Amino acid sequence: MGAGLSAKHFVDELMLHRSDDELQKIDRYFKSESGDYGEGDEFVGVRMGDVFSLARKFIDMPPREIEQLLESPIHEVRAGGCSVMAKQAARKQTSEERRKALFDLYLRRTDRINNWDLVDLAARDVVGGYLWDKPRDVLYDLARSDNVWHRRSAIYSTAYFIRRGDLDDTYRIAEILFNDDHDLINKAVGGWLREAGKHDRPRLLQFLNEHAAEMPRTTLRYAIEHLDEELRSHYRSLGKSG
Repeated sequence: MGAGLSAKHFVDELMLHRSDDELQKIDRYFKSESGDYGEGDEFVGVRMGDVFSLARKFIDMPPREIEQLLESPIHEVRAGGCSVMAKQAARKQTSEERRKALFDLYLRRTDRINNWDLVDLAARDVVGGYLWDKPRDVLYDLARSDNVWHRRSAIYSTAYFIRRGDLDDTYRIAEILFNDDHDLINKAVGGWLREAGKHDRPRLLQFLNEHAAEMPRTTLRYAIEHLDEELRSHYRSLGKSG
């Protein structure tokens, strides 16, 4: 790998895209989405489109340099590291050894993948993609964690399986998380139940018949979003009132 693929070069190029106007937009967006910032998070005002374009340029960055990006207190830098990880993991020519290194890096540094968008950038391809043909016990450990980003990683990783018509782990992890007390987990669980339902509607309805009465309203709202109005009304009548 050339010196041009270093974390320092990535950050230097990223900073060329800073904008005060973008910084104001980002601040408003993240506060409206969740109010949850990673500990010590800083924003510098770089559009995510620019972050992703730069990640494509640095797609061959080695894991040791990606980890340096994850160490940064700057959110856009960590987003860049997560994007590089995901693009590498999803690329057909990436070796199994490198996929394993990226998977291990994700799990080792979940302390730095500490916001909803960072999880969403990397979990599907880095974690789910690696586990596609392997035992998936680690997802259940993550789902039972006290750490919200672990739990979001668990359900979000199953997006890789859903795309390939394998719904079992999505429903099993949803069984663990459907009554979670964190809104960011409620949204993720409801969203992936909805996506799983596009592949197998009867299975979604069966899950809802069993659990709708106990689901937080956010989870239920996301899960039933693509059902017809009659069914949505039915399940809303079963859901929690709070």
